[in-house]
Amino acid sequence: MNYIKCHVKKGDHVEVISGNYRGSSGKILAVFPRKQRVLVEGVRIIKKHLRKSQDNPSGKIAEREGPIHISNVRLIEGDGKQVKAGEPKAKKQKKRGHPERSEGLAGKATH
Repeated sequence: MNYIKCHVKKGDHVEVISGNYRGSSGKILAVFPRKQRVLVEGVRIIKKHLRKSQDNPSGKIAEREGPIHISNVRLIEGDGKQVKAGEPKAKKQKKRGHPERSEGLAGKATH
């Protein structure tokens, strides 16, 4: 059984960055790494119909959070700032010219 790495864990404060619930935030209630889903408090409230039982003699329509994809959430700090995974990358320098010609290989035939 392989370990599936996730960028968030239970109890983290996250913000939804894409999808129908973009802009909302909350605390993670559960993480399902194999399905790549998370439950976020107050996000994607669904209605679950419960059948009659001893606990609910007349049945019940319960509201609970539904799972969203883990790639749609971003970890945020307590003050609302986003957390970056690593250092910002330096600007890439553009390569100029053709590498064979720029080395000064005069002895080789070029087209």
